[in-house]
Amino acid sequence: MSRRQQPQPITPDPPTPVARPLLTQEWLDLAFLHWEVAPERVAPLLPAGAVPDTLHGSTYVGLVAFRMHRVGWFRLPGVPYLGSFPETNVRLYSVDAHGRRGVVFRSLDASRLVPVLMARAAFRLPYLWSRMRLAVEGDTVTYTSARRWPGPRGAGGRITVRRGEPIAEPTELEHFLTARWGMHYAFFGRSTYLPNTHPRWPLHRAELLECREDLLAAAGFAEPLGDPVSVLFSPGVPVRFGAPARPAGIPTP
Repeated sequence: MSRRQQPQPITPDPPTPVARPLLTQEWLDLAFLHWEVAPERVAPLLPAGAVPDTLHGSTYVGLVAFRMHRVGWFRLPGVPYLGSFPETNVRLYSVDAHGRRGVVFRSLDASRLVPVLMARAAFRLPYLWSRMRLAVEGDTVTYTSARRWPGPRGAGGRITVRRGEPIAEPTELEHFLTARWGMHYAFFGRSTYLPNTHPRWPLHRAELLECREDLLAAAGFAEPLGDPVSVLFSPGVPVRFGAPARPAGIPTP
């Protein structure tokens, strides 16, 4: 008889280190925007083996814009040009039957075509090629994008945030939205979990100055979601991804 394990605790530190990385990279100058949504709205958008992860009965859709820096394979040095580019993703929050909390990406827009093609081919991730720019001026960061391929062509927008004071102790919700130690995705029809590890997030309060986007609609959220319930900024962290873990389905007893 199969059973579902309790979710892992929400923790700002990775539960399991990645000793032998499959991928290394840095995530820099991140803006985290989040909207509260009902779990039943999210459930049909998740891969088999994953269900919406909730906090006090709610789940969230996130729009995360940042700068990817020096993506590298194994322990090799990161690639300076092809491995460095702006990226914006739309993500959901998931948990599997093993209790592993993670994210599910609905879309990942990036400005380098070669990494987009490699990620689509190697990991079957929904990467999309977009024209993108990240501009920093003092405490203000602006992210712009317009999708090129495969579409919908032109989807993107413009997001501007102003970085505020560092957060000494993030709230339970802020940990829930940012401290994610893996992703759930379908790989050739199999539910798969790709773990990651990184230092504790250095988070800042942030003020949303501008948000004109249609990436959420392109990702399946066509209805108006209103203003985001959480806006955060982080200067970034180095990240290590481990090898894909066992299928994310229900474990045997």
